Amino acid sequence: MAKRDYYEVLGVNRDASDDDIKKAYRKLAMKFHPDRNPDDKTAEDKFKEAKEAYEMLSDGQKRAAYDRYGHAGVDPSAGGGGGQGFEGFGDAFGGIFDEIFGGRGGGGGGGQRVYRGADLRYNLEISLEEAARGVEKTIRIPVMEECGTCHGSGAKPGTQPKTCSTCGGAGQVRMQQGFFSIQQTCPKCHGSGRVITDPCGDCRGAGRVKKQKTLEVKIPAGIDEGMRLRHAGYGEPGVNGGPSGDLFVEIHIKSHPVFERNGDDLHCEMPISFTTAALGGEIEIPTLDGAASIKIPAETQTGKVFRLRNKGIKNVRSGHHGDLHCHVQVETPVKLTERQKELLREFETCCQEQGTAHNPKAQSWMDKVREFFSD
Repeated sequence: MAKRDYYEVLGVNRDASDDDIKKAYRKLAMKFHPDRNPDDKTAEDKFKEAKEAYEMLSDGQKRAAYDRYGHAGVDPSAGGGGGQGFEGFGDAFGGIFDEIFGGRGGGGGGGQRVYRGADLRYNLEISLEEAARGVEKTIRIPVMEECGTCHGSGAKPGTQPKTCSTCGGAGQVRMQQGFFSIQQTCPKCHGSGRVITDPCGDCRGAGRVKKQKTLEVKIPAGIDEGMRLRHAGYGEPGVNGGPSGDLFVEIHIKSHPVFERNGDDLHCEMPISFTTAALGGEIEIPTLDGAASIKIPAETQTGKVFRLRNKGIKNVRSGHHGDLHCHVQVETPVKLTERQKELLREFETCCQEQGTAHNPKAQSWMDKVREFFSD
């Protein structure tokens, strides 16, 4: 998925101390630092992931917001960044606009901030045949659902969250600076308007727990490596009634034992015997739609390419099919018997008696070599 749990990234428990978090980060940073792993994209991604987790969990306010709301509470792209500093033009000058127009509107009940859920990414690996024909896949994704123990309140059963004394339950506080009234997210409750003094043991005060959800994904025919399918509303849920994020299914295609894909075209190597190459013949080759026959003309050389039109991949947008390109590889016989070797020597002697007529490329190459050394 796009983002793992920050505690899981650092390998610490949710009640880990600041020192434990710092030690875990230093260990990962030393292991995956780009200077120690040059040209290692995986190590670089792990280093960035650990750095992001440490930056969030080492900050008391950010950690509290993350513990309560998950990624939606600290992701700047998910509706405002989890209550850090100014939330934009409307928040910075919200006090003046409230006094003039009588309220901001669209801010959620009781003045609480509304956050859009974070987007998620799922890496889905499929075969070349599935990419060519299209397929439906069933995937399981983690989702955050209301905690069944506290019913979403975040408080231990038998207790209730208390109204934040700093913002009076509004989720925001205002600071007067001269003519301007500056509005900020409450630093104590992080915009929720409530403070949980006795958190639920199952969700640890978050009000939500992680579960698995099954989703049917329809893969269109012709999809290519790295393409993404968007499923609106299947990302992390929003906060305070905010909309859910989106789920992006990123496609990765397994390597194929026969074909190599290049756009909508397919390429394959086609080994033939030197007898077939010399005398010609007909051979059978595989395609994604079954077997096909190719006529090999006499005197075919290694590297010759035969193209089968419309035997490639159907373009996912235009619907036009690519081609199949078969690259000839003349195969040298192995494990020869003495009789076979004798026949080949007789054949070679016969060819040499007729000069270079049977080896035009070899003669041309030798002429170029002699010309090079004579300069």
